[in-house]
Amino acid sequence: MDYNKTAKDILHFVGGKNNVVHLGHCATRLRFTLADNRKANVEEIKKVNGVLDVVSTAQFQVVIGNSVMEVYDELVKIGNFGDSDQDDTKSNSNGTPKQKKKIGAVVLDFFVSVFQPLVPAMAGAGILKSILLLLSVLNLIDKTEPTYLILTYISGSVFYFLPVLVAITTASKLKVNYLVAAAAMSVLLFPDMIALIGDGASFMTLPVTSVNYASQVFPSMLGVMFYALMERFFFKLSPKPIRVFFVPMMSMLFTVPVTLLLLGPLGFMLGKLLTAGILFIFHTVGWIAVGILAALLPFMIATGMHKALTPYGISALAATGRETLLLPAFLAHNMSQSAACFAVAIRTRDSRLKSVAISSGISALFGISEPALYGVTLQRKRILISVIISCLIGGLSLGLLGVSSNTWVSPSLASFSMFIDPTNARNFIYAIVGLVISYVSSFVITMFLWREDKATSGESITTNGTAETGNVDKNTSAEVSIKQPVHGTVIPLAEVKDEVFSTKSMGEGIAVIPSSGELYAPADGKIKMVFRTQHAIAMETTNGVEMLFHIGIDTVKLRGQHFESQVKIGDEVKTGDLLVKFDLQKIIEAGYDPVTVTVVTNQDKSLVKVVDSTINDHQGTLMFVTAAKN
Repeated sequence: MDYNKTAKDILHFVGGKNNVVHLGHCATRLRFTLADNRKANVEEIKKVNGVLDVVSTAQFQVVIGNSVMEVYDELVKIGNFGDSDQDDTKSNSNGTPKQKKKIGAVVLDFFVSVFQPLVPAMAGAGILKSILLLLSVLNLIDKTEPTYLILTYISGSVFYFLPVLVAITTASKLKVNYLVAAAAMSVLLFPDMIALIGDGASFMTLPVTSVNYASQVFPSMLGVMFYALMERFFFKLSPKPIRVFFVPMMSMLFTVPVTLLLLGPLGFMLGKLLTAGILFIFHTVGWIAVGILAALLPFMIATGMHKALTPYGISALAATGRETLLLPAFLAHNMSQSAACFAVAIRTRDSRLKSVAISSGISALFGISEPALYGVTLQRKRILISVIISCLIGGLSLGLLGVSSNTWVSPSLASFSMFIDPTNARNFIYAIVGLVISYVSSFVITMFLWREDKATSGESITTNGTAETGNVDKNTSAEVSIKQPVHGTVIPLAEVKDEVFSTKSMGEGIAVIPSSGELYAPADGKIKMVFRTQHAIAMETTNGVEMLFHIGIDTVKLRGQHFESQVKIGDEVKTGDLLVKFDLQKIIEAGYDPVTVTVVTNQDKSLVKVVDSTINDHQGTLMFVTAAKN
């Protein structure tokens, strides 16, 4: 992958730098908060090399997979984002009002933006803690030795100082001084302050509630939200020469007492209520809740909703030292995704799908399920059904066995010692049982339930004039010949300098180096799409073959210059009808490759035979397509 080009294309199609309010990333996804989601061209983003999928919910998420860090770094360089936050005014640069977001989307976006940056620190600390537990259980390390204690404190400090870390991410989201905000919230963990309020302190005759703020998230979030109001208020009020000390001084002076007196205890109570509410549901429904949650996780992860459960998980671990609902459900989900991918890799004859399935299966095995979810599961209904069933089965077994975790990290082979409980040796054994049940059930169900589409289950199609046997039912299909759509020299699709086409991820087809600027209909059919820049057109033949014509590489950047469509959506066309006029010479002078690509996009229902590529007349037949009728 050319990370720089991928980043440039993504930034262009999300509406440019000025449309990006916030940019972040997780293990597999770029996470954009856009000023106006309507400016993002989802279909074009999906075509960018390296993009697995696009999810538009509270945040605009571009799924990259394991190369997300490299693409993110290039985006930061290209967009010069700095802290990845841009101006969030009420209007776009052209004066039009920005898109209004629903309150639910705003709240979810806020939670994701606050907790997503914390994942690496919590994951690292969680796995370190689980490894130390394993070493101590195996008597490979002495729990009383300073070495063990220091390593334990490394892990424990991350969760102990969560109020400070949450203050930083919350302040970054609210675009206020995150260091001053962190300094204000650090008072909650200051030893002298803890001792003072523990003895029953008061502030200006008002009693200060004694609360243990270690590992809490809501008190810090509420405190920084109030700090943001204070910073903006005093920034407007303060004379410019003294802003550097006056604004932070006055902001902390008001924020800290209000947090200690009101917002801190309120946030602590919110955390307790959230944990109590979820545990009440768990105790009411019982072990069935783990299975239900596991079965819902593919959809929750796809929309980002699982991040909303992070405060509950952290609060539950802080309050009880164990978590019995979410992390066991994640174990069932991650293992089910992994097993389904490996089952697909065994069954498929598609080399590209096999490669994606194997790499995604390995990622899910180590706790990163998004590549499997977007690259394999969500695109294929039968695999999705298999995963849901196995998640339910695995989750029910883990719930019935009462499996719990003692640290906050995504369950995986690397972190599996998170289920070691020194007070309950069976917990680890039961977790293994749940893992095996989830994995085996997913693998077996996927192997039996999923079948590769008949149209693509044949052997690979060659470009030397022959195609090996496929499995399209001749009784329910019809063959159509595809003529050469452009005058010029025909080349194999593999020689096109664009991986989206050359790897045939868009579909099988041919390419032509044009000698004139006219694109003709290669068969009878109907126009289904005319791209706004007129460099691309989609049509469907009379027997259901869906084709895409793409004139030039990266010519979308010409914004319609040098292209003139002769048809519109819905037009019926005959073989040889003129579809697009384009100025070939000016396209070349502008520095663009004019190669014109024709691909069959509904390859799940079609069997394509590419014939002799030495024919250079637009009336010559270049492909035969056998398409299954709907």
